[in-house]
Amino acid sequence: MAQKDGGTEQGRVKTDDNLGTKAMSGGPTAGGGVVVEVREKKGPLRAAIPTMPFPLAVICLFLNTFIPGLGTFISAFTVLCGARSELISERGVCCVFWLNVAAALIQILTAVIMVGWIMSIFWGMDMVILASQ
Repeated sequence: MAQKDGGTEQGRVKTDDNLGTKAMSGGPTAGGGVVVEVREKKGPLRAAIPTMPFPLAVICLFLNTFIPGLGTFISAFTVLCGARSELISERGVCCVFWLNVAAALIQILTAVIMVGWIMSIFWGMDMVILASQ
């Protein structure tokens, strides 16, 4: 939080590598507002999405768009080939592989009622977002 100290305002500057921005925590910004730091908590399936090379992520998005679950199934094998994931350090490569296979199966089985198809497209978009960072 910003504190007044002898007439000058001091605060801690926080940097967030994911956003590439610097802001004074709890202090006023140029527009007069207050910066609030928000972190997204991901579930195990979401945290298991691998970070792949950008062209492969785009191919998986394309496959997920037209054949729900196929791109997610292929991305599961990239974990075995060395793609990184947020969950590997906690659960291991084998568990992350099976979580991705489970996500692909959920997408395939629920594609009939459109839920899996929409989930599959969002999954592919997340792959592309992770690859671009």
